Amino acid sequence: MSTTVPDRRTRRRQETIGEILDVAIELMEVEGVAALSLSAVARRLGMQPPSLYQYFPSKMAIYDALFQRGSELFLAAQQEAVAAATTDDVVELHLIGTTAFARWSMQNPVYSQLMFWRTVPGFEPSPEAFAPAKEVLAELQRHLQAGVDAGRLHPDAASEEGVALFTSVTSGVLSQQMANEPDATFEEGRFTRLLPVVLEMFYQHYAPTRGKK
Repeated sequence: MSTTVPDRRTRRRQETIGEILDVAIELMEVEGVAALSLSAVARRLGMQPPSLYQYFPSKMAIYDALFQRGSELFLAAQQEAVAAATTDDVVELHLIGTTAFARWSMQNPVYSQLMFWRTVPGFEPSPEAFAPAKEVLAELQRHLQAGVDAGRLHPDAASEEGVALFTSVTSGVLSQQMANEPDATFEEGRFTRLLPVVLEMFYQHYAPTRGKK
């Protein structure tokens, strides 16, 4: 099976796109996610604004590319953490994946704000940009289903309701942490330390005996 190697022009374009996105992240770290300016990005790169439009026709296009990139990075970080685990216990694997989510989000606050808290008025990711985020949810559902198959969770845990509840409580912990102690590490965080407790509560709520008398 042959692999197509991008020509020099294509590689240079990809590199420039990467540089633009890197600069956008740097500026948003200082100015705020919603305050991104195309002219500021162009100035930082030594580029005229019309040249920047050849790569991104609008600010929303940059947000869209960052949403996709962030989702891909987040998914990879979570998958790597689970793959490196030395346990087969579904509960421990679930905690490892959830911990990887929280760590990555705290280390990448600009991506987190764009992906999880929708801090840019009017921005909606395109279907292409949202595809990795859908895979994140599918990955979560697979982990929850593994808990069901292992007899540790009620089948409802892997339902749409279960996924919604899990993302709500874990994102709530992360939101509290980043709002109240944005400079704390994961280990030091007053709220991130509660993730094992939150996971235990979730497993209790969806215990295999749920609904039985």
